[in-house]
Amino acid sequence: MNILVTGASKGVGLEICKTLLREGHAVYGVSRTFTDDLKKLAEGNCAFHFKSVDLGDSAAAKDAVFSADFIPNSVPLGGFVNNAAQVYDDIVTNISLDRLKAMYDVNVFTPMLLTKYAIRNMIFNRGGGSIVHISSISAHTGYKGLAMYASSKGALEAFSKNTAREWGEKGVRSNVVVPGFMDTAMSSTLSDEQKNRIYKRTSLKKATEVESVAETVAFLLSDKARSITGQNINVDAGTI
Repeated sequence: MNILVTGASKGVGLEICKTLLREGHAVYGVSRTFTDDLKKLAEGNCAFHFKSVDLGDSAAAKDAVFSADFIPNSVPLGGFVNNAAQVYDDIVTNISLDRLKAMYDVNVFTPMLLTKYAIRNMIFNRGGGSIVHISSISAHTGYKGLAMYASSKGALEAFSKNTAREWGEKGVRSNVVVPGFMDTAMSSTLSDEQKNRIYKRTSLKKATEVESVAETVAFLLSDKARSITGQNINVDAGTI
């Protein structure tokens, strides 16, 4: 199966790519930078395809991804994983409209456009497909400074649920994976004390494992999840 993955360069996106490749899929990875980890993944692996794309420019990103040299309609997509995200953290009384718009371009508007063309590809090839959006537990439980980021993920969850209802009869499924707090580059600025406070809010008293998130994504993309659509799947170490 051909699967498009955004935000492929590191963290969850990189782990998703590794998991899907191990399962025998062809992965079309998109991110701004071709990191050393991605280069290692690509070495001698003809099933991995990469394109550098700025997802902050929604129209240009759509044109770059669904282009003749990357994913034309002759490449039938079976899956789309919308993982790329930008974090804008600050308290509400400090909101900057420019920063808010920039985050929404990456987290909401570009994913919507890519979903549009992914579905068109799936319908053109008459194969249906599975869409998986990566959200955040912050959309369901409060963290100081994450109101703006959480709002973008909440918008994505609503979009996914309605996409599932709209296109299910064409064999297109849409689900959301909602990870809890993970120990990734995105959280690297936090101190150990801050991380431990977050872990204590979970049932398992530890960080959500990146591998567990990636494996859940792979399951939702597979035929094993053929009756699952319009759902939010929490992979959060019991935060909620």
